[in-house]
Amino acid sequence: MKNTCDLSNRECIPCKGDVSTLPPSQQQELLKQLPQGWNVIDEHHLVKMFHFPDFQQALAFTNQAAQIAENQNHHPEITLTWGLVTIRIWTHKIDGLTESDFILAARIDSQ
Repeated sequence: MKNTCDLSNRECIPCKGDVSTLPPSQQQELLKQLPQGWNVIDEHHLVKMFHFPDFQQALAFTNQAAQIAENQNHHPEITLTWGLVTIRIWTHKIDGLTESDFILAARIDSQ
């Protein structure tokens, strides 16, 4: 899951609600910069499913992703089941996607 994506080297910028959601064309451009597997859903959020051979590795990944999110002060929806972690990211303050969502996706994927 290592990634050399430029987005993974950037920091999330806290949203104070004074920004607009990204237009679909910009979402698609940023999506191309993410590792394979990320999808934009309904021009609203990013989602990716990460598969693991067991619950322990899925849990370890979840904890690492949670720490990255906490460090970035940008918190995704994380669903953990046996061997599977699903990450959903969007900016809650504006109920849509910002560049920071793509940065967080890249940072989580680079762990």
